[in-house]
Amino acid sequence: MCVIMRKLRQHFSNFFLRLFFGLVFIYVYCEYLIYYVTQAQCAWSSLSKEPIDGVEPVYALVIADTHLLGSRNGDWLDKWRREWQMHRAFQTAITLHRPDVVFVLGDLFDEGKWCSEKEFNDYVERYNKMFHVPESIAMYSIVGNHDIGYHYRITPHLVNRFESGLKSPPVELVSIRGNHFILINSMAMEGDGCSLCSRAVAEIDRISNILKCSSGSSLCKGKTKLQRYSRPIIMQHYPLYRESDSMCTEPDAAPLPERNEMFEERWDCLSKESTEYLVESLHPRAAFGGHTHHSCVVRHSFVPTSNHKIEFVEYTVPSFSWRNRLDPKYYLLTITPDEVKVSKCGMPREWTMQITAILMIIALLVYLKYFGCSVNTSSQSYKYLSGKKV
Repeated sequence: MCVIMRKLRQHFSNFFLRLFFGLVFIYVYCEYLIYYVTQAQCAWSSLSKEPIDGVEPVYALVIADTHLLGSRNGDWLDKWRREWQMHRAFQTAITLHRPDVVFVLGDLFDEGKWCSEKEFNDYVERYNKMFHVPESIAMYSIVGNHDIGYHYRITPHLVNRFESGLKSPPVELVSIRGNHFILINSMAMEGDGCSLCSRAVAEIDRISNILKCSSGSSLCKGKTKLQRYSRPIIMQHYPLYRESDSMCTEPDAAPLPERNEMFEERWDCLSKESTEYLVESLHPRAAFGGHTHHSCVVRHSFVPTSNHKIEFVEYTVPSFSWRNRLDPKYYLLTITPDEVKVSKCGMPREWTMQITAILMIIALLVYLKYFGCSVNTSSQSYKYLSGKKV
């Protein structure tokens, strides 16, 4: 009898040990490894032609609308869960893809326009921890309406604390290996002559003149030039002007009937006047924005004069947060002075993680029941009581 009890204790000990390690593996897979499995399927796009002079392309990772929760919206469990997901997904993307530069297209914070000074400082600290990048990777955070408010409620204090905390001026020119990115505060494009708008317009006019001088234009009015000219890429929070998302045909575009709802200028997108001003001043070759939380690709064609046409593609980047969509996305850009290649990368859906966990638990239980440590106690009892070899 003692031998039987010892064998039974060993049997249950093995059972619970295997159950424990099985559950640990399921947790690690669903909370860590699944991000690698999903994101490893996405890669940088190949270039159509070799870069001129053999200069390495710029590899940029673009995300939008992280909407970190504050004290007003969502409970602590929701906040912890969403932030953990974004942190794991972002760090996985950085580890797998190793970009040269990261752009975050606004609405970093969900309650930046309301929060107190202490809450804002907490926001910045959490943001820097969640989206930490190695020193070899540059990172630029562009302001959104949830960070400082829509134009009508922006104050100098809200602007200054974001600019100071995130090192994000209203307009900034960033040049990397002959590729030029113009980072713009969308809310400064109101066109009403406010102090913020005046600062932004003055900087855009200065950059516009640098670009003209660099391209050899006869309209050049100064001596400052870029080392190598290429048409710039606009990075901002708002999309450029469009009537609605009705032309957006991507699988992750806004759902119907929302897709056909008319946009309100200066609220859902830039105004038509500001869009024309930016395009005619900067002659972009591509533009990236966020704000809508959905994907869209728009092919623009502007004809400022009868003998001049400005054509480029605009990409609206879906939200990076599981609070805003079931299938968050980010973009990988392969950029040379002659090309902009885009890859859209998906992250695991939350229901996929849940179903995966359930199926793995069921598989674990089946394994433990039929293959793990099954013991035929009756045959074991017969063996020891009869003294016969089996």
